Amino acid sequence: MGLTLIEAAKLETGDAYKSGIIESYAGSSAVLRILPFETIAGNALKYNRESSLPGVGFRGVNEAYTASTGVLNPMTESLVIAGGDLDVDKFIIDTMGEENRSVHEAMKARSLALAWTNKFFNGDQTDDPREFDGLKKRIVGDQLIPAGTTNGGTALSLAKLDEALDQTMNPTHLIMNKAMKRLFNAAARGSTLGHQIQIDINEFGIPIMRYAGLPIETVDLDNEGTEIITNTEVTYESAAWGGTATGTSIYIVSVGSDMLTGIQNGGMDVRDLGELQTSPLFRTRIEWYNGIAIFNGRAVTRLGSISTGAITA
Repeated sequence: MGLTLIEAAKLETGDAYKSGIIESYAGSSAVLRILPFETIAGNALKYNRESSLPGVGFRGVNEAYTASTGVLNPMTESLVIAGGDLDVDKFIIDTMGEENRSVHEAMKARSLALAWTNKFFNGDQTDDPREFDGLKKRIVGDQLIPAGTTNGGTALSLAKLDEALDQTMNPTHLIMNKAMKRLFNAAARGSTLGHQIQIDINEFGIPIMRYAGLPIETVDLDNEGTEIITNTEVTYESAAWGGTATGTSIYIVSVGSDMLTGIQNGGMDVRDLGELQTSPLFRTRIEWYNGIAIFNGRAVTRLGSISTGAITA
């Protein structure tokens, strides 16, 4: 069974330096906090994704069953290389203390985590073969559901959200942007829908909102200050996704070792390279061979073409 990065960091008992950077990295992204990672051998994972189940039937006495088999689609997920170098000038350490290096390392870890989270949703190997395809590109067919057919987007209805939940196998989380989360906050304060949205405290002591018992997670800006899940997505109109770019999406995910999971080889590598010979700089290198895999075709659903209107029943 895969571990989240925060769980893995707790196992780094012999290297507090590495553990601290991994925890800082994972803590900077809601996705990295909840997504387990399976460790694999080699640079790619080959697996079969179930397409259809084998047939079954009934037979009479002295009759035979009709033979049938299920359909498995072979898949391959390749690992990508993510990471970066962090340089801190020797002058800063000598004059301001060693702890300032940790501050800069935490900033670098946060930047890398936000960049990775952006690719988790928006990655496109067509644009850059060094990254993996994100959920937006992967989710097609019945797993891509429009909130409605209004050009410019349709206000979210809980009935439509329930449809998307039903389309997801054993859903575990809802992921959206902060603007969408504010609409849930408004609905929770109202008398009509408030009883359907719950607020409790998670394991970190942080208030968390739930719908249908599922925690609502949010993503905000990436490392360059760009919204990860935007309000400028193309909306659904006339049986096609070609409407005005004023919509947003909610992702319903089922995270787990046999559903949506991260993959990695060897875990995150954090190395203190010391002072460079060519410059008075201390360098830390973070490198991670990773990717994502969707083992079940119904592990992720995207409910798109949502406008910023108030949530309805």
